[in-house]
Amino acid sequence: MTGHDTFLIVGGGIGGLTAAIALRQIGKEVRVFERYPTVRPAGAGIMLAPNALRALETLGLTKLIREQGFSSPGGMAILDEKGAVLSAMPAGGDVYATVAIHRAELYRILLHSLPPGTVSFGKACLDMRQDDRGVTVRFSDNEEVHGSYVLAADGLHSVIRGKLFPSVRLRYAGYTCWRGVADCWPGTGSDSLFTESWGPLGRFGVIPLAHEQTYWFAVKNAAPHDQRYLAYGIPELLDTFGGYHAPVASILSATSPSQMIHNDIFDLDRIGPFVSGRTLLLGDAAHALTPNLGQGACQAIEDAVELGRCLTRHTSVPDAFRAYETARVARNSLVSRLSWTVGKLAQLESPLLCRLRNSAMKLTPPFLQRRQLNTLYDVDFTND
Repeated sequence: MTGHDTFLIVGGGIGGLTAAIALRQIGKEVRVFERYPTVRPAGAGIMLAPNALRALETLGLTKLIREQGFSSPGGMAILDEKGAVLSAMPAGGDVYATVAIHRAELYRILLHSLPPGTVSFGKACLDMRQDDRGVTVRFSDNEEVHGSYVLAADGLHSVIRGKLFPSVRLRYAGYTCWRGVADCWPGTGSDSLFTESWGPLGRFGVIPLAHEQTYWFAVKNAAPHDQRYLAYGIPELLDTFGGYHAPVASILSATSPSQMIHNDIFDLDRIGPFVSGRTLLLGDAAHALTPNLGQGACQAIEDAVELGRCLTRHTSVPDAFRAYETARVARNSLVSRLSWTVGKLAQLESPLLCRLRNSAMKLTPPFLQRRQLNTLYDVDFTND
């Protein structure tokens, strides 16, 4: 592995920036190319689960993220639409501690952890080619950039994945999602739980953030690209979810339309491969997940840290790339399956099936809940 290798990172989102930080910390030369023309302060909230926080700890970023985010002292709970607890997981110290943070704030922390000029904006990837000597990426402004390797972190609709692995397809999950940030806290303020309420009309999540804001999300079964839901705003969401328990209606009412985004939910129909020649996929480009476990960004952060570890442990980049692929395909496939299954259970609409599901959840022993969470969270980034 030469000291002059240059890694071109296509995509300057959470995964791409974290990868740039991880690689720079082990002495690699990186350049990041982001398709948006400027830094984007937009977006809703994001939850960083213990596995992501452990990964970020290896980069020295967890303390700052905790300071700028919000950790619920009570932990997390799944409720029914009336507010009854179906499943609860206390915070339990750092074992299950999750930090909620505004996506724009996390982006700022990551961006400011890189030297100025590392990220080039307004660089939408159109094509890439590779040979034994290196890689070339062509952008929408007609500039071509040459490097040693490419890390494709260009998201769900990855141009590079489409070129290298055209048989990998998007898979519609069967539901659509609205996300927003309200300029208020739930009624219990700093003691608030992170909650997700499951009812026949859909799901509604309430996640307190720092600075007395609340990140929320609403999920409803829908056909893909359903025109009715494309036109939904706060009034329509209130009509649908306003009858759920407090503080759902008040959170929606305190949300500016400019603070809301909407997306149909897709993942990938299969996970892997992640490597082709001098090109490696990470984040959503590699393994776009349904959001049901809150693991999308968390897995991208894991990718970045694991890639840094592989590059440290192996004497050649190709060997490091193969080790990364072996580890991450297995891990991401497991998380993808779990997330898909949870989504199907959470989106049940039949009142009878909802009652049966809710009863089963209430009867599930806590140790079984912890076992599933350990599958997601118990990841060690300190040992080789």
